[in-house]
Amino acid sequence: MLQDNDGPSNHEGGHHQPAVEVLLAFLRLGLISFGGPIAHIGYFREEFVARRRWIDDATFTDLVALCQFLPGPASSQVGFSIGLTRAGYLGGLAAWAGFTLPSAIALVLFAFGAHLLTGAIGAGLLHGLKLVAVAIVAQAVLGMARTLCPDLRRATIAVLAMLAILYSSSTIAQMSVLAMGAAAGLLFCRAPEGVSKGCIRVGVSRRAGLASLTIFFVLLVVLPLWISLGAPSWIALLDAFYWPGALVFGGGHVVLPLLREAFVAPGWVSDGAFLAGYGAAQAVPGPLFTFAAYLGTVATPNLGLLGAVLGLVGIFLPGMLVLVGVLPFWSTLRARADARGAIRGVNAAVVGLLAAALYSPVGTSSIQTKADFAVALIGFALTLMRIAPLLVVLLGALSGIALTQLR
Repeated sequence: MLQDNDGPSNHEGGHHQPAVEVLLAFLRLGLISFGGPIAHIGYFREEFVARRRWIDDATFTDLVALCQFLPGPASSQVGFSIGLTRAGYLGGLAAWAGFTLPSAIALVLFAFGAHLLTGAIGAGLLHGLKLVAVAIVAQAVLGMARTLCPDLRRATIAVLAMLAILYSSSTIAQMSVLAMGAAAGLLFCRAPEGVSKGCIRVGVSRRAGLASLTIFFVLLVVLPLWISLGAPSWIALLDAFYWPGALVFGGGHVVLPLLREAFVAPGWVSDGAFLAGYGAAQAVPGPLFTFAAYLGTVATPNLGLLGAVLGLVGIFLPGMLVLVGVLPFWSTLRARADARGAIRGVNAAVVGLLAAALYSPVGTSSIQTKADFAVALIGFALTLMRIAPLLVVLLGALSGIALTQLR
C-alpha cells in the first residue's frame, strides 16, 4: 500500500542522500537513454532497482502503474518519483533536470541551426527526418495497439476514435474523443485486474497533494482566460504547451497531434519545420517531450532561449502537478474497478488518435513518391528489429539527401 503523511516531509533531517547524487545518476541516463518511454523505464529499473537498490521491484512496479495511469510523460514521471523518494522535492527536480536537459539542449541547438540547412543537401536532410517520423510513429501505433487494445472492445474504441479525429483534428475534437473513450471504458472495460503490492513511501501529504491538483486545474482555466483578456505572447506560448501536456495519456508520440494542432494550425510553425524537429527528436536520448524545447525556439524566435524554457515548463509541469497530487491517494484509487475501466478506455482512444495522426499530418505531408514510401517502410522495419533509434535517424537522413540529389 502507498504510504503518506500529513506532517513534515520525511526527507528532512539528512535521512536521504543529497539531490546532487540524484542529479548525477539521472544525467548519465539522460545522455544514453535512447528508445522511447518503455526503454527508459527499463533503464530506470536496471539502474535504480537492480544496481543502486534505491527502491525495490514491487515499489518500482507500482510507480510505473501510477504514471501509466496519469496524463503526462510517463517515463519522466517515473524518474521524478524515484528522485522524490530518494531526496524529497529537490531530488525530484534533480531527476527531471538530469534526464531532460541533455536532449533539450541538443534540440535547441538544432532549432538555432535549422535555418542553415539550405540547398539540396539541407532540404534532403529535413525530408529524411520527416520520413523517419513516419517510421517512428507507425512503430509507436503498432506497439501501443498491441498493449492497449488487446481485445475487441478496446480495439473498437480505438477505431471509432481514429475515424472521429480523421473527420476533425481540432483540440475540442481531441478532448471529446478522450472523454468518450473514458465513458466507453467505464461501460465496457471494467474487467477485474490484479494490482501490485508495492509500497511507495514519499513525503507528500494529502494536503500538499490537494494543493498540487488545485494548481493544475487553476492553470488549466486561468491561462486561456488570461489570453482572451489580452495576455502577453509568452503566456500564449505557455498555454499552447500546457494544454497538450495536461491532456496527453501515454506520453511520447501521443503528444504529436495535440502539439501540431496548437502550433501548426495557428501558423506558428510550418508543417515541414514541425516534422523535421520531430524527426530530430528521435536522434537524441531522453524524453520525447523535449521536442517542446525545439518548438518553443522556432515558434517564437523573438524570445530566444526563453521560448525553449517556456516550452519545457509548459509541457512537463501539468504531468508533474498531477503526479504529486495523486501520489497520496493512489492506493485507494487503483483499487477501483471503474477508475481502471475509464483509463483503459482513454488509452484505447489515444491509440486511435495517434493512428489518425500517422495518416495526417505525418504521412500525407512526408510521403510524396514511391521512393519516400520505401524509405519510411525500411525505417519502420528497422524499428521493429530494435535497431538503435540513432542509427535509424542517420539512415533516414542520408536517404533523404540521396533522394533529393537523384531528383
